[in-house]
Amino acid sequence: MWLQTIKTGLCSHILLKSVGITLFISLFFIAYFYILKHPAYQATIIPLTFLDRLISFQPAALPIYLSLWIYVAIPPIIITNLIELYRFALLIALMAIVGLVIFYVWPTAIPVSEIDWAQHPSINFLKSVDAAGNACPSLHVATATYCGAWTDAIFRRIKAPIWIRLINLAWGVSIIYSTIATHQHVVLDAVGGLVLAGLTILLTRSEFRQ
Repeated sequence: MWLQTIKTGLCSHILLKSVGITLFISLFFIAYFYILKHPAYQATIIPLTFLDRLISFQPAALPIYLSLWIYVAIPPIIITNLIELYRFALLIALMAIVGLVIFYVWPTAIPVSEIDWAQHPSINFLKSVDAAGNACPSLHVATATYCGAWTDAIFRRIKAPIWIRLINLAWGVSIIYSTIATHQHVVLDAVGGLVLAGLTILLTRSEFRQ
């Protein structure tokens, strides 16, 4: 039964998963913020598209944006097979490294906004911590896409009901949308993230055929 399989995943390799997820996120942020402050060249401004002008600033999307750090933990938490767990970790680490290398050799930023961030304290805090650099490709979008695809592959393999797969899809799409709605990224950043995730998924295509 699909629910029992998920419960088994939740109870397997708990220490490894806890330490691994914490270590991965910590190391990623250390590298991310270092590169943000020490790029190799001056940042290129990513232009706006007509879609950016259609999507208004929506500060209420911030909780969805931040929920990525819960979403990213779902695949490793429900994976039961140790080899599969290592494969997931290796490929998401590779994707992050590729993104960080791009940020270093081709730093990018989103255009300066006319929004008064002081009127939106939560977003203003995010902006003060995570500047508008390291924009393209959006690793927020890439990570959400990659983890969403893995979660769906696992759900299909264990024959989970369609409603839980739809929830996973809606959550992932909402996170991608929130990157633009919070003005942390522009549409071209999101497209870059989708491409990066797509290329990474190709390396694990056997997982998604099951």
